[in-house]
Amino acid sequence: MRAEVVKIPCGGRAADADVYLPAAEKYPVAVLSHGFGGGREDFAETAAFLAANGVGAVALTFCGSGARDKSGFPTTEMTLFTEREELLAAADYAKTLGGFDGRLFLVGGSQGGMVSAMAAESRPKEFSGMALLFPAFCIPDDWNARFPAGTEPPETFSLWGVTLGKKYVLALRGLDMYANMPRVSLPVLLFHGTEDAVVPPSYSARAAETYPHAGLVTYAGEGHGFSQPTMRDVEERLLVFIRKNL
Repeated sequence: MRAEVVKIPCGGRAADADVYLPAAEKYPVAVLSHGFGGGREDFAETAAFLAANGVGAVALTFCGSGARDKSGFPTTEMTLFTEREELLAAADYAKTLGGFDGRLFLVGGSQGGMVSAMAAESRPKEFSGMALLFPAFCIPDDWNARFPAGTEPPETFSLWGVTLGKKYVLALRGLDMYANMPRVSLPVLLFHGTEDAVVPPSYSARAAETYPHAGLVTYAGEGHGFSQPTMRDVEERLLVFIRKNL
């Protein structure tokens, strides 16, 4: 296994990414997307596990995501759509890897799960499968409830130590993730804890019922962010899922 840090250009900015390459001559690739305020290190162990088992991995730090992002892109300019652009740019980068065998997977946690789902909806034929950890499909509901249509969000506001701009909220107006799910025919595997206080498990349950080919794994007592033992189980299941859909 080899690991390196690269910069992936996108729309005048560049997202940092850790790239993990297996020893195999040919391999599928998974693009891993972190949650709100996170960074590429959040999926380091999962990416290394995949690479050790013959799956390449590209773990992103989204531009404007927070303190760990070094791109210089303002957090006030970040939206789910700028993150989707960067994820799709990372997918295009993955195709240039010398050992890429043509099969591409999406893996995302929380907001990164939401963004992964948005990427799959925009290019439904491009990916071989998608795995989502406690995907934050609640984001439009949460922010549209806080700033309903007809009200003007403030220019800036803070969430969990990250200063956001009004663009973040306005980009969510009219966004219905579930509307396009029936047209996403790729295999989907969802993971969610029963005690998630940030994203209610019902959002993943609804997604599992709405995607044509989806499964849901629930973990009793787990919250938003899994314990180490649960993450090891997720990784094993993720590897089985990828191998099954090669």
